[in-house]
Amino acid sequence: MAKKDHVSETPATQLLKAYKVAFTEHPYEYLEHGGAQHSAAVLGFDPFTVVKTLIMQDQDAKPLVVLMHGNRKVSTKNLARQIGAKSVEPCAPEVANRHSGYLVGGTSPFGTRKTMPVYIESTILALPRICINGGRRGYLVGIEPHVCVQLLGAKPVQCALEE
Repeated sequence: MAKKDHVSETPATQLLKAYKVAFTEHPYEYLEHGGAQHSAAVLGFDPFTVVKTLIMQDQDAKPLVVLMHGNRKVSTKNLARQIGAKSVEPCAPEVANRHSGYLVGGTSPFGTRKTMPVYIESTILALPRICINGGRRGYLVGIEPHVCVQLLGAKPVQCALEE
């Protein structure tokens, strides 16, 4: 019998287990700057169903989390307008690492170091299942998208742009 790929626990998987959330594990060979498009290609998933976790900040440098389709980018103008901010921009990688407690490329919205508001592209919630980072580079977990709303209080927004 082949041994199933098992990845050691992360703060994200600990949180999912604590809330009895069913999830599937999808380890893959991490590629620097490969992003969600790379993980989707390697694992055979549609990049639209692979959700990236982006740590951003508003004009006051207050951090926030944006969950976006792997093959879309965030319209920071639309996002800022919808959340009542003057502006939104991506955090520098070292700042994002500090806020989340994860390394960029392995950022999960679950089990972050700081509690931050979470925004989810509304079309993600229409998908039956998504793959999202499990808290380590080269590691995705498959979950139902509504888990993001239930556990993180993710608020739906419309800010996707075609890549």
